[in-house]
Amino acid sequence: MVTPRRALGAYPRRLTGNLEHWAARDPDRTLIARRDPAAGGAWRRISYGQMLHAVRAVGQALLDRGASVERPVAILSANCLDQAVLTLAALHVGVLVAPISPSYALLAKDFAKLRHCLELIGPAIVFAEDGRRFADAIAAACPAEASLIVSRHPPEGRPATLFAELLATTPGPAVEAAAEAMDPDAPAKILFTSGSTGMPKGVINTQRMICSNQQMLREAFPFLAEEPPVLLDWLPWHHTFGGNHNLGLVLYNGGALYMDDGRPTPGRYAESLRNLREIATHIHFNVPLGFSELVQALKEDATLRETFFSRLRMMFYSSAGLPQHIWDELDTLALATRGERIPMITGLGATETAPFAICVREEFSESGAVGLPVPGVELKLAPVGDKMEARVRGPSITPGYWRNPTATAGAFDEEGWYRFGDALVPLDADDLHKGFRFDGRISEDFKLSTGTWVSVGPLRQRLVAALAPFVKDAVIAAPDRDMLTAILLPAPEAILSLVPEGQHPATHPALRAILAERLRALAVEANASSQRIARATLLMEPLSIEAGEITDKASVNQRAVLARRAALVAELYAETPPAHVLIVGDPA
Repeated sequence: MVTPRRALGAYPRRLTGNLEHWAARDPDRTLIARRDPAAGGAWRRISYGQMLHAVRAVGQALLDRGASVERPVAILSANCLDQAVLTLAALHVGVLVAPISPSYALLAKDFAKLRHCLELIGPAIVFAEDGRRFADAIAAACPAEASLIVSRHPPEGRPATLFAELLATTPGPAVEAAAEAMDPDAPAKILFTSGSTGMPKGVINTQRMICSNQQMLREAFPFLAEEPPVLLDWLPWHHTFGGNHNLGLVLYNGGALYMDDGRPTPGRYAESLRNLREIATHIHFNVPLGFSELVQALKEDATLRETFFSRLRMMFYSSAGLPQHIWDELDTLALATRGERIPMITGLGATETAPFAICVREEFSESGAVGLPVPGVELKLAPVGDKMEARVRGPSITPGYWRNPTATAGAFDEEGWYRFGDALVPLDADDLHKGFRFDGRISEDFKLSTGTWVSVGPLRQRLVAALAPFVKDAVIAAPDRDMLTAILLPAPEAILSLVPEGQHPATHPALRAILAERLRALAVEANASSQRIARATLLMEPLSIEAGEITDKASVNQRAVLARRAALVAELYAETPPAHVLIVGDPA
């Protein structure tokens, strides 16, 4: 068992206690802002004082409509200012709030996952920013007895209340009575799992989980208490990283969150770059794909470099391993621009851990490292097969899944420790203070037909590093086969530097020669068939978020890709594979 050397400091009973603190201390300070297209793209800001006033008004409106822990508020739409107000209002008066992935409402054809989520929570209120845009989902899945709230465009055929009416409510003594009666261990928020292996599960988040987790962040990164942090963030609030970690970090420490409507995806990253040229942040949170896009832009734009590095204290990545070449390029750019490296931090967390649980220290930060448990969290490693699974306990760990006792029982071991499902190994077996390294997700690992286990996570990281900068991610195949193959996800900018537009990269001789050479070198280093890629191909078609191949956070779902691309996997294993398949050959 690994226990932090110091105990966790005191934390508030409810998150909105910090909203009250900062509103009293500096009511005009910006809490949250978003560009307003109607105002020519100018930032529309909500100050701490304005937010507290809005939270009290909307909190009263929720109580008036009978919302509670048992009759929650469901949120269908993506991040927006009204959602921020609604979420904090619900937390303030003890109403359970459940943000649901917008993809279930906008991309799905049958609305099965949306219907499942709404039936599970039984909402008193359903919110959608744009009623017209969500009209089909509302008609198909929204319970008839639930009150519908929209910011604009009420849908036809369904009574709806404008959010402005809630904002106009006069708060009474019931609001503060509800806030004072808050039970920190009662369910406060439901965050749904991705549902990649079945229907989504509703993870219970309590006020104790959320508040203790923010105190853990402050103690891990003391600069948060020294200077209110400014963030520019696109991460979705129906995920724990965006909705708990980042939004909470700003509110807890009196900072400002600038909402980024861009995404690290083709056609949408230009908006993020526009914002980064204007907003100098203290921390840059992103997923590896986002950092890959950022590096390319920083190389080409001096103004962006100067603004981005001007007051940056830390960069933080999550969801997947950050390829070392991206890390190295960020170090090089920081040194050239500011004369010093910026710490790159990551850790290990989950929706069930609120999410901050294990974090690297700056001096032991490297690709693949996840660090040590943060103050307030205990870690133990338990054997599962030939690996050691990370298990944790502490005040930030979920009590279980909403109305799902079977899943709850399966998430904890016989001693009550939450089971991550991720394996760890020490960075240095002789000095555990250096922390641990990610050793793969146990559920992703599989056996070859020889009976040999394949550790997918570490192999995937080595493969992407070896094929940089042409490959940004990879999917490893396949269970019960006699050799390993890979579906390579290309980095478009690097590919275009070598392959003329109009020619297919998977069959381009120069690119194939480079990839084959590097794959052979990787095979020579491998000491077993479970670490050696025998065949590979480039997947030029974008992954589908609707099919679950890629999540809202731009991380790749290995199982979903293999299932949807079964025909491509079959080609990789064909006796005479097609021309796009790259045959690595025998390393001997």
